[in-house]
Amino acid sequence: MVKVVIVGSVAFDDVKTPFGQVKMALGGSATFASVACSLFAEAGIVGVVGSDFPQEHIDFLKEKNVDLKGLEVKENGKTFHWKGEYGVDLNSAKTIQTDLNVLETFSPKIPEEYKDADFLFLGNIDPELQLKVLSQMNKRPGLVIADTMNLWIEIKKDKVLEVVKKVDLCLMNDGEARMLFNTSNLVKAAKEILALDSKIAIIKKGEHGCIMFSKDNYFSCPGYPLENVKDPTGAGDSFGGTLIGYLAKTNDFSEENMRKAIVYASCVASFNAEGFSVEKLKELTMQDVEKRYKEFEEIVKF
Repeated sequence: MVKVVIVGSVAFDDVKTPFGQVKMALGGSATFASVACSLFAEAGIVGVVGSDFPQEHIDFLKEKNVDLKGLEVKENGKTFHWKGEYGVDLNSAKTIQTDLNVLETFSPKIPEEYKDADFLFLGNIDPELQLKVLSQMNKRPGLVIADTMNLWIEIKKDKVLEVVKKVDLCLMNDGEARMLFNTSNLVKAAKEILALDSKIAIIKKGEHGCIMFSKDNYFSCPGYPLENVKDPTGAGDSFGGTLIGYLAKTNDFSEENMRKAIVYASCVASFNAEGFSVEKLKELTMQDVEKRYKEFEEIVKF
C-alpha cells in the first residue's frame, strides 16, 4: 500500500523565463509533488491525463517509485496544458494560455488500495474536489496537507476556508494568505489560519523562503541563495510533496521535526528551480539533498 496519496493535476507545460523555454514539458501539481515525495516515501497519484500522454512520462514516474493506480487515462482526450511566462520577477508567472482538456471534467476517484493511507496531499485543484477526496477515504488520514491558489480564493473563498478547517495544514503563499483573510499582515493571516483548527500555519514567500507559525512559536526558513535559477514552476508543489514525504517517513509531528521537514522541503524546491520541468528532480539524489540541508544549517547559524 502506498504511504502518501497525492491528488492533483498532471500536465503539459509551455514555460518561458529569461533563461530559456520549454514546450510540452511534463508538469502538474501531482507530478512535482509525487516525484519530490518519492525521495522519502512511496507516493500514489490520483489524476487524469489524455491519450496523448507519452509512455516515457509513465515510465519516468514508475522509475521514481510513484504508484499510478489512481492515474486515469481518458481515451480520445487531451492532457491538461498550461502556458506561462516569467519576467525578471520569478515569484509570479503570467498565464498565457490554459487548456483544461480532460481536467475540465476531472472527478477524483480514490482506488480502494489508497483509501486507508495515513498521509494525503491535496494539490491546488478545485476546493470542492479536495473535499470530495476527503469524503472518499475510509478513515481520516493521520496527516492531510492541502495546497491552494489565488483563483480558488477569488471564486470559491468559502470552500477554501472549509478546506483549511478540515485539513491539518493548508499551504499558501503570502499573496494568497493576504487575499484569503483580507489583511496585509502575515502574522494576522497566520492567526486566522490557526483559528480554523490548524495546529500550524506555513506561509510560503517564494525565493525568500517561508514562515511557520504555531500557537506559541514561529520559525522562519530562508530561501536557498541560488545563482542559477531557470524555472520556478512546480517549486511550491515540490515543497509540499517533500514536506509530507519527510513527515510520512519519520512519522514525527513535533514542532522540532516540522522545522526539519520545512528545511528539507526548501532544499528540494530549490533544486527544482534550477532546471525546467522535472529536469533537476529526475537526477536528484538524497546525497544531494543532505548536502544542501547541511548548507542550510550553516546559513542560519549565528
